Amino acid sequence: MKTKFKLKASSEKLLLVSAPWPLYSRPSIQIGTLKAFLRKKFPDLKVDAHHFYLKVAEAIGYRRYQAISERTWLAETVYGALLYPERTDTAEKIFYEQAKGNPLLKKIVFKNLASQVREVSEDFIHSVDWEDTILAGFSICLCQLTASLYLIREVKKRFPDLLIVVGGSVFTGDATRNLFKTFPEINAVVNGEGELPLSRLVSDLRRSRSFGETARVKGIVTPESTENNAASFFNQMTDLSDLSPPDYDDYFDLLQEFSPEKTFFPTLPMEMSRGCWWRRSLVDGESTGCAFCNLNLQWDGYRTKNTLQTVSEIDHLTTKHKTLSVAFTDNLLPLKTSKDIFAGIGKLKKDLLLFGEIRATTPRHILADMRMAGMEKVQIGIEALSTRLLNKLNKGTTAIQNIEIMKHCEALGISNSSNLILCFPGSDQKDVDETLRNLEFTLPFRPLKMVYFWLGLGSPVWRHPGNFGIKAVFNHRNYAGIFPKEVFQSMQFTIQSYRGGLGHQRKLWTPVKKKLKAWKKTYDELHRGSRHENILSFRDGRDFLIIRQKRTPGEHLTHRLEGTSRAIYLFCQEHRSLKRILERFSAVGSDKVVAFLRMMVDKKLMFEENNKYLSLAVPANPNS
Repeated sequence: MKTKFKLKASSEKLLLVSAPWPLYSRPSIQIGTLKAFLRKKFPDLKVDAHHFYLKVAEAIGYRRYQAISERTWLAETVYGALLYPERTDTAEKIFYEQAKGNPLLKKIVFKNLASQVREVSEDFIHSVDWEDTILAGFSICLCQLTASLYLIREVKKRFPDLLIVVGGSVFTGDATRNLFKTFPEINAVVNGEGELPLSRLVSDLRRSRSFGETARVKGIVTPESTENNAASFFNQMTDLSDLSPPDYDDYFDLLQEFSPEKTFFPTLPMEMSRGCWWRRSLVDGESTGCAFCNLNLQWDGYRTKNTLQTVSEIDHLTTKHKTLSVAFTDNLLPLKTSKDIFAGIGKLKKDLLLFGEIRATTPRHILADMRMAGMEKVQIGIEALSTRLLNKLNKGTTAIQNIEIMKHCEALGISNSSNLILCFPGSDQKDVDETLRNLEFTLPFRPLKMVYFWLGLGSPVWRHPGNFGIKAVFNHRNYAGIFPKEVFQSMQFTIQSYRGGLGHQRKLWTPVKKKLKAWKKTYDELHRGSRHENILSFRDGRDFLIIRQKRTPGEHLTHRLEGTSRAIYLFCQEHRSLKRILERFSAVGSDKVVAFLRMMVDKKLMFEENNKYLSLAVPANPNS
């Protein structure tokens, strides 16, 4: 039977909703960008963007909200208990399992928290004018699934004729299977990015005044299109220059309603690009990219904004909202235009605080440009310190490149919040041994965050499990604790699990886990005190070099390099092949050069991999 919705003649309003649990301190770039695009396309259309998660954060407390939002299962269980009250006990059990060790969540009574969240949600539903609305769109990304489904169900009870459209990374590709049968309250799904499909849908609805009578819209999945097995391809913008700066007015208006003690200076999300230039589409429909990644399924290819547009948007938004913190939401910042972009940002003469995700191959001079523009924190796609394992991950990088960029961040004063993946399926003892060996050389740099591999729906590992020693893939068991059996069995959820070597991997990576904990402890101890000094640094005396090596326990060491030794060490501030080093210092003699390099490696002052060498000490004077 065909789905039909008749719109009232007066319907000239559209609602966009972002449910908990995104970072409360940032407006939603998803609904902010959509609002700006739709307002530009339809100047006479009223678009309300509800950053509802901010209201929940204000109600339960920002610190508590943040602690919950940082863990997927903590977030999904709260609204899971509201969505399926009969499963409250199992949701509660998962919540407490995930909350262990977090002092902010230690005293939480789960049922009281769920009740508090329900009250805030009810107030929100009653405060919104859902009638005379063309459609209500819900942006659903990681940690927003149960919250969005709960709101949709409750709204639909009150307004059964309201057209509900969902989109976001949670409902792309395989995740839409059986969606309409399982959640009939949802009328349509945007497959991929939303600007073009949603604007076409709005245009058709305004013309025909009926959803069932609109022509099939490319990029929109409906119950009819799934029943007819009609593929809904992406309908994405070819040129990002058509985008306007995100409209965050609704977020800031809501924030101004709070009492003074609950206001703060938000971070502005922005995008320079969409997609990932490392993930390239192939002719046969497969694509390259990191083996574990499922972050770019909603895009086809890679597109960037031009330099002038990017810089102008930063200037516009920071001026309009009187805040200086900006987080780039790109999965990977554009490397080719980064130099011009950050030079342009620097010319704004604003003391910005920037965050972005970058690739390990980003050269030092680009990092320096980023730092000058205000880049204070980065997340680098490091993931491993074993080149052997990096090949399995299809990172296209090496351990020496990862260590080099960690060193450059340390030298430039950029906080590096990168991950080290443990227990990747198919990893073996040689991968672990190489990781342990290389960890001996990373002590001077900010520790990596230990994360266990998780299987993402649609990732290369999920698509080709046999290539990684996986015998079977299925929904993560925690979904079975949150959702009824029939839902769990009919849907494919974002977080997957698998069978094949899990116990072996945990045991295999235990020494690395211990090493990472020791690394963090030592790094913190060596940075105690009022004066921050790098753990391994050097001062240049023009024809000699003094290296200071902080240690715990024991006294700090100093090393003096003179003449050619100094020159070789400085030459290897970026990793160099043995061939290049010998060519550069041919007058010295290869035996002497090799002996010096080996001595530096033995003292942990240099790192070596496959006859490539990297000096590890950073300048004590950051301006040198």
